[in-house]
Amino acid sequence: MPSKAAKPPRPEPRDRKATRRIAIVAFPGVTLLDISGPAQVFAELEAIELPGPDYSLSYLSTSGGLVPTDVGMMIDTAPIASVAPAEVDTLVIPGGPGIWKIRNDAELMDWIAKALPKARRIASVCLGAFALAWTGILDGKRAATHWRYCPRLQDSFPNIRVEPNAIFVKDGHVWSSAGVSAGIDLALAMIEEDFGHTIALDVARRLVVFLKRPGGQSQFSTVLAAQASDVEGRFSALHAWIIENITDDLKVETLAEKAGMTPRTFARTYVSRTGMTPASGVEALRVETARLLLESRQIGGVVEVAKRAGFGDDERMRRAFLRHLGVSPTEYRNRFSGS
Repeated sequence: MPSKAAKPPRPEPRDRKATRRIAIVAFPGVTLLDISGPAQVFAELEAIELPGPDYSLSYLSTSGGLVPTDVGMMIDTAPIASVAPAEVDTLVIPGGPGIWKIRNDAELMDWIAKALPKARRIASVCLGAFALAWTGILDGKRAATHWRYCPRLQDSFPNIRVEPNAIFVKDGHVWSSAGVSAGIDLALAMIEEDFGHTIALDVARRLVVFLKRPGGQSQFSTVLAAQASDVEGRFSALHAWIIENITDDLKVETLAEKAGMTPRTFARTYVSRTGMTPASGVEALRVETARLLLESRQIGGVVEVAKRAGFGDDERMRRAFLRHLGVSPTEYRNRFSGS
């Protein structure tokens, strides 16, 4: 009697797709954009044909239900007990003023601790880095957080290598980002890692955002710091003119004439408004110009960048970079160019 042929395996339904669960933790006082920014980036993938497993988003809190954000809007969440730590592909810890209280939430911190070794990828946004630091997973790693809290993170956890200039940092499978909107950059970088540059670019275009600010790009610049000090904007036009003429001989007399002052009055007023001497202001603008050229890699060598930024020679630029940024131009390019 002939044997029956083995039945072929039953095909999966056409609309059934494997997914990677992204678990985003919420807590009272969480910053809304720390959650909604990355979530919107991930959600955009629903409209795109993907070469691999899709994402599924879970918003989790200790007890579930509505959780108030820092702006008063509520986020509907599921209880953490509804998701086993082993089911999490990517764990995202956002920040916000409520972050300091979750350290005393034993149930939530225990769930996070159990999820950390099982997740393929772990991430924090803004002050969420402190939650990761409390677990010890950032020890010996590079990390980013909001620039205002970088000194506190470094002082509290000396084993962490805090990078105050970074928009986001990836160290192994642990990611961390700077404040608020930087979570969008982090999420786009994750999509690029999983699905490639073309799909990440598609998402960025749908959201009308850049792909990408390089992960190490400065959160803010010395120029912005000067502008913040010059609250009346008295020298805004002068700064714009300096940038347009960055390779000129920008001595005090030239700047004073452009500002319509005597050199002595100009020097005194500039210091009082910006906190910098005119020479330091020009140098800061040249560092900013060189920084952008190094990040974009549009200019081939450091010597050429030095000329384009008005330094004249690369040694002078190197000393200026060390004063303002604490790294050499070559180190800055290697770390922050995004290549």
